[in-house]
Amino acid sequence: MNVAINGAIVVLTVIGMEAFAWFAHKYIMHGWGWGWHRSHHEPHDSPARRGWFEKNDLYAVVFAGVAIALIALGSAGWHPLQWIGAGMTAYGALYFIAHDGLVHQRWPFRHVPRRGYLKRLYQAHLMHHAVQGREGCVSFGFLVAPPVATLKRQLREAHGGPLSRQGASRAEQGEARASRNVS
Repeated sequence: MNVAINGAIVVLTVIGMEAFAWFAHKYIMHGWGWGWHRSHHEPHDSPARRGWFEKNDLYAVVFAGVAIALIALGSAGWHPLQWIGAGMTAYGALYFIAHDGLVHQRWPFRHVPRRGYLKRLYQAHLMHHAVQGREGCVSFGFLVAPPVATLKRQLREAHGGPLSRQGASRAEQGEARASRNVS
């Protein structure tokens, strides 16, 4: 296969992974897979989140295993599979940078985006965490973020009116953090 086709497979896989990630986040992680994902929605000092890792990180291990298997199969002669695995790996790297690094700041340095796409991504994910538990959450994508106004409306509709003081505070947290001016 030529470079253009392989590159297209990688790019299409990255796009497809965002669609798959949205579905898996909403229906698996917030569904029957909540046992692992719950740790991601708990305070940092909870037993499930002590230390650098959380139980939710097991999802990354599973998806990395699938990508490794696809790359191995592709290298063994099932050539398109290695490029699908490479696309999954690229998506995983983007997820690690955007979600774990930028949004949840699991790196030793801190950066809060002040404008543009990264600000919207940051705010959308914090709004995902605006409610306790797995019900009533918004914004299930990892790299695609709906407008903040849309997410606020969805939160109000999902909770039958204004959010509780705590939920409203969390929903506004992303907007406030991303809007602060650097002196």
